[in-house]
Amino acid sequence: MKLKKQKGNVMDVMSTGICILAMCALVLFYLQIMVMITQKQEVNQVTRKYILRMETVGYLTADDAAFLNSELSNIGISEVNLEGTTVNHVGYGEPIALCVRGKLKGGVTFEERKVSTAKN
Repeated sequence: MKLKKQKGNVMDVMSTGICILAMCALVLFYLQIMVMITQKQEVNQVTRKYILRMETVGYLTADDAAFLNSELSNIGISEVNLEGTTVNHVGYGEPIALCVRGKLKGGVTFEERKVSTAKN
């Protein structure tokens, strides 16, 4: 007995293709978000290092600001703005602030703000 072939339907293949395309889009979106989260974590680590330095010195020196900008640009941060950061020497126990604004690789604007007290 010979089996008869059934005619195929384009919609069966098309629905599978659309599902695969949708899954690829979701994976790409996930990867882009993970890159931005990783980049934000790196910014957090860099700013922590500089707020600890600022605690020792009492403010953000011009040299430290240049190194901070350099480190941020190395991890892909653009449009860095340090407005709101303590740039003048403060006395022992006075509050100091490090405020970094910029854009991540995906074009998302962020603000990282750290406040501590001077211990110099």
